[in-house]
Amino acid sequence: MNFNRAIIVGRLTNTPDAKSLPSGKQVVNFSMATNRVFKDNSGNKRETAEFHNIVAFGKLADICARYMQKGSIALIEGRIQTRSWQAQDGSKRYRTEIVAENPQLGPRAGGAGRSSSPAPAKKDDDIPVIDQEAPISTDEENQNQEDINVDNIPF
Repeated sequence: MNFNRAIIVGRLTNTPDAKSLPSGKQVVNFSMATNRVFKDNSGNKRETAEFHNIVAFGKLADICARYMQKGSIALIEGRIQTRSWQAQDGSKRYRTEIVAENPQLGPRAGGAGRSSSPAPAKKDDDIPVIDQEAPISTDEENQNQEDINVDNIPF
């Protein structure tokens, strides 16, 4: 039996970039950062960040483009996919990404920090939202960990 599933919770490192495929289907690309806090061999607390490429299609792409923005928290559930293509210089390029199948939006900040307000949701739009009641953590030490600061992201 095979199983291909990825679930990440993190912050968007850029605002989703919406485009249309030649078939007319909408596609959106964005990246997210997740962090991990651990102690190194000398006992010092360390933090590392991982960056993930996300792609969504169709109605999910429209929802991501309208309601997600750089710095917002989101949960993305989907499958891992690696694409390859021939670059203009003749070399073969690869890109591993998560194809979003069930995105959930993070808590809203009451409009604070938003560059523009999104279009109001229609009654038939199913927009999932994560409730932020307590930090997500695997042990008591991580309860005090800070969120990723989007100003420290290199791109």
